[in-house]
Amino acid sequence: MTLKIHIDESAAVAPYEQVRAQISEQARSGVLPVGYRLPTVRGLAESLGLAANTVAKAYRALETDGVIETRGRNGTFVAAAGPAADREAAGAAQAYAERVRRLGLGEEAALDAVRDALRAAYGERG
Repeated sequence: MTLKIHIDESAAVAPYEQVRAQISEQARSGVLPVGYRLPTVRGLAESLGLAANTVAKAYRALETDGVIETRGRNGTFVAAAGPAADREAAGAAQAYAERVRRLGLGEEAALDAVRDALRAAYGERG
């Protein structure tokens, strides 16, 4: 098992977001198991031909999302997902539901907005 990342330089998606999305997908799908040690920021940046700050930005976003965890000098690892991610998603959904209700949106309009956002986030079109 190895981390496999492909950067599409012609894509409209920023390189850091490509790194973030690919690591997230591999971690959530089990391709990268919990506890898998990720390359250093500098090491991954060099192997991908990216600036270290680009990879660092992706790692920060992944850590914020709970996908990875940094253990100081011991390195960066795939974190245990599942319940924590589920709780955070439920909290975000609850906050969204309360906000759209205050805005006066109906249930169908609120769901349409979520569908549009999910399509944009996951790169689906149409």
